[in-house]
Amino acid sequence: MSSKDSALQGRLARVHERISAAARAAGRDPAEITLLAVSKAFGAQDVLAATGAGLRSFGENYVQEGVDKIARVREAAPALALDWHFIGPIQSNKTRALAEAFSWVQSVDRARIAERLAEQRPPDLPPLNVLLQVNISGEETKSGVPVDQVQALAATVAALPRLRLRGLMAIPAPGKGPAEQRPPFARMRRLLETLRTSGLDVDTLSMGVADVLKAAILEGATMVRVGTAIFGARAP
Repeated sequence: MSSKDSALQGRLARVHERISAAARAAGRDPAEITLLAVSKAFGAQDVLAATGAGLRSFGENYVQEGVDKIARVREAAPALALDWHFIGPIQSNKTRALAEAFSWVQSVDRARIAERLAEQRPPDLPPLNVLLQVNISGEETKSGVPVDQVQALAATVAALPRLRLRGLMAIPAPGKGPAEQRPPFARMRRLLETLRTSGLDVDTLSMGVADVLKAAILEGATMVRVGTAIFGARAP
């Protein structure tokens, strides 16, 4: 094992321990929580090294970078089954590439984007897993559907063919400590519960990055997104 691979495994072990500790504090099973490795700005070889350490779910923020990386990883390891998630802002002219290459799109925030993804998802692929990105902190500069429009958008997306609405995603405004970090995550949990009460079969809350793992997991996150804490510092 190279020193680089060893360092990655050490960082990953520390992330897993943080997830496990937070889950124990919440009275939850750590197995309920998926670790999404945010691989933007890291190459195909970094992804392959991470798969060697057991990771199978990867998140990309930029469409073309992600599509190219997916192709390179598949060429290098065609038998490797990975879940590729798109977690960045979506432009209308990029939906076909997303629908064809990714297994999850976490950043749907308007009906027209969902409709295009449904139209462009190849029929020979499984339904595209979709999360609605919620602007849970009401920030003017941040993407996401407003809280009061989540229910309507969820109903629209759930009715589209070749998509499977799985739940919600959010990137809350940063808080300085648990007292500030937990409330937006709690609002996300309640939103998901409201969707379930309305009859929608949703199971995923993607919320929480490395700095706020504990707060997110205490409030019910089923997926956390971690990048440099796994892969190390990105190249400048």
